[in-house]
Amino acid sequence: MRLDWHGVYPAVTTLFGNDQAIDFPATLAHIDRLVAAGMHGLILLGTVGENCSLEAGEKRELLKLAVTRVAGRVPVLTGVAEYTTALACRFARDAAAIGVDGLMVLPAMVYKGDVRETVAHFRAVARASALPIMCYNNPPSYGVDLTPEMFAELADEPTLACIKESSDNPRRLTDLVNRVGDRYLLFSGVDDLVLESVLLGAVGWVSGLVNAFPEESLRLWELATTGRWQEARDIYRWYTPLLHLDTHPKLVQYIKLAMAECGLGSEMVRAPRLPLVGKEREEIIGIVRKALAGRPQVSPRTSR
Repeated sequence: MRLDWHGVYPAVTTLFGNDQAIDFPATLAHIDRLVAAGMHGLILLGTVGENCSLEAGEKRELLKLAVTRVAGRVPVLTGVAEYTTALACRFARDAAAIGVDGLMVLPAMVYKGDVRETVAHFRAVARASALPIMCYNNPPSYGVDLTPEMFAELADEPTLACIKESSDNPRRLTDLVNRVGDRYLLFSGVDDLVLESVLLGAVGWVSGLVNAFPEESLRLWELATTGRWQEARDIYRWYTPLLHLDTHPKLVQYIKLAMAECGLGSEMVRAPRLPLVGKEREEIIGIVRKALAGRPQVSPRTSR
């Protein structure tokens, strides 16, 4: 499938049973739910998909099942978050053979490369397959900042198509355009900056909270991208306390708990993450239930 780089792409959660084994049927059912809601594409095995908590064989099995289940209804991307460049290149080639439509590539995990090392990593993965690539920049989480100057250096790699900008600094979108023009398409990667990002030129949104609130996320995107700013602000102000959950180190636990509260999945995570307990759990449940009590009326499939 040719990738249409626009719209709302959930960072899909990987669902587990109480024994922390992947619940493949539940994960596939959740994928069906997101596609039916009208998502423009899916990203498996990102941060929210607990990529680094899965074994190599589990990742490949999940991708095979997901590609078969989606059956071309929407593009399917996979995160590439490996410890070495060689492993990242191998995973990129395997993902291409499995039939995914694109890659979301992260810097190498654990070791924080300098500029030269990081550029070399992205060049190598870019050349490992013919798949189009979304470059994921998230220095708050991964300690490596892909700067506009680095993207200018990488501009000669034809498979690098898109930037998921998650630096938590909306100025970066304008800095990127000023430095590299329209060479890359821009996606918002921070849930509680999506409205600002659309205004600054983002054509897509990789979202975590969409797993729990798919219709509301699509409605917000539709309103923002058609210039209906007051209506978009109204939903955004309702949604923002939930969207803030995406920016916390425990975003995976928070998003999965929100899904469970909405009846859309299990809150189980894989160790070293653990399900929330005590006061912290009650605080997140309170945020979600307050939002549910004031939930806007949104019809299914408002976008696409």
